[in-house]
Amino acid sequence: MIIQTENPALEIHDLTVSYDRKPVLWGIDLSVPYGSICGIIGPNGAGKSTLIKSVMGLIPLSSGYIKIFNQELDEIRLKVSYVPQRESVDWDFPASVLDIVMMGRYGKVGLFRNIRKADKEAAMNALEQVGMEKFYRRQISQLSGGQQQRVFLARALTQQADIYFMDEPFAGVDAATEKAIIQILRRLAGEGKTIVVVHHDLQSVSTYFNWIIMLNLRLVASGPTEKVFTQQLLEEAYGGKLTLLSEVGELMKKEQVPTRE
Repeated sequence: MIIQTENPALEIHDLTVSYDRKPVLWGIDLSVPYGSICGIIGPNGAGKSTLIKSVMGLIPLSSGYIKIFNQELDEIRLKVSYVPQRESVDWDFPASVLDIVMMGRYGKVGLFRNIRKADKEAAMNALEQVGMEKFYRRQISQLSGGQQQRVFLARALTQQADIYFMDEPFAGVDAATEKAIIQILRRLAGEGKTIVVVHHDLQSVSTYFNWIIMLNLRLVASGPTEKVFTQQLLEEAYGGKLTLLSEVGELMKKEQVPTRE
């Protein structure tokens, strides 16, 4: 099931991405509406992170095109924020928490421009939103995984973007951090921002997201969560890897399985 939306925030047509001539995403066609919190789900190796990296121009496309707010990425880059997987970051880089968050302002002030008082205030405000203002002088390598993820979210917030792409922001974080992150994402969506999140925890999908992209190298489904987060489509996406999904799905319907929130 693929449901398209008119005047989308994100539009992808005929996207194919290959590594060493082997397709890892094949013929993807989808759209994501403004103001949605969209989850990208699928089994390991399904191409979830590849999809986000393709949107961000980090890997070349074999075919197809991507538009954000009906424009090319280079035309709209200042309105786009990207939070990579925590595992992909060199946390030994000698920088303080405030240094990392201030990087989110470079697109607005320029890499070699003097940082203004307003920029520092924006960074501290973002740290307050994620509960990390007391750590602003701490070296990023000295933080826990959940704290590092909060700092990366604060950096994204300082960009004051219109669309946010996040690659597994809930991975390896504690329940309090997960709750803090989803509350911020809901607030951003309430302000009309669009959030696209790679996610792996099926139990929280129906609680966290109002739009779903379901992948397994190809697009299995895309649309409102209540229409596409179904047993049939999940089985199609996950195949034999989803042996326990039926039981989990039934428990979720009966509200016997609490989400981490």
